[in-house]
Amino acid sequence: MKILITGGSGLLGQYLNIELSGSNEILSIYNSHEGNCRNFPSLKADINDPEKLDKIFEQFRPESVIHTAAFSSPIPADSVTPGEVYNLNVNTTKKIAELCEKYKAKLLYTSTDLVYAGYRGSMLKEDEKLIPVSLYAETKLMGEIKIQETFNNYLILRIALLFGFGLNHSKCHFQQMYKNLKEGKKVKLFYDQFRTPISIRDSARVINELNKKNLKSEILNAGGLERVSRAELGERLCKTAGFDESLIEKVSMSELPELPQVADVSMNTEKLRSFGIKLNSIDNAIKEVLKNSKI
Repeated sequence: MKILITGGSGLLGQYLNIELSGSNEILSIYNSHEGNCRNFPSLKADINDPEKLDKIFEQFRPESVIHTAAFSSPIPADSVTPGEVYNLNVNTTKKIAELCEKYKAKLLYTSTDLVYAGYRGSMLKEDEKLIPVSLYAETKLMGEIKIQETFNNYLILRIALLFGFGLNHSKCHFQQMYKNLKEGKKVKLFYDQFRTPISIRDSARVINELNKKNLKSEILNAGGLERVSRAELGERLCKTAGFDESLIEKVSMSELPELPQVADVSMNTEKLRSFGIKLNSIDNAIKEVLKNSKI
């Protein structure tokens, strides 16, 4: 299958390059950082340029598009304007959906668990109330809507908190937590925010498996099996890696008022599993992360 990947040098994108390249013809698009795109068929391009996107689709003619590129920080950098976030997360997503419709390509769009109302309970199903409280989550939800308004050959994947080790320049919070614990340094972790984390490697595998299935017009919670706080995730890492659990300092989200306050966006993944997708336990996923790590 011919697969176009946006955000190919990102945290998830680089794992997708590895996962999807084995039995597919991929073209991975990156913008600023090259990452492991250098090892795969890839293209440096600004996907906010509609004419450039037109040419990419016309020349490559993908059968499937994995759209991961986004401004993804709940707290945008000072150098990034709200208009830039909106343009990439909403306008460019709409353009990609239009091109997918034109070229009869399936679109797999990576949204976020943060679109859910974080105060409505736990293990939320796909039809639960949506109240994003950050610009990132709001624009990702708007991207979902633009896709659904455009055509029907899509899978919208609400990706949970990713953990593991980023490749090359890419990093995530789990990686810094691991480094500090390994060095015997204390780490502050929320005890009052709950998610259903999934490893980056498992997320790439799930996307690969879903891409092979004859599914469309579906919104799926793409997370792990277990509801845990960030503090518990840290404790699970300590137990698996043999680190000192006393290094974990449990703190409340309220101590970081600048961070969007999302108490519980843990997701029910029954629908995802009903399509034959198997999910790892957190402990097994952590073992796999550590086994494959060079850190």
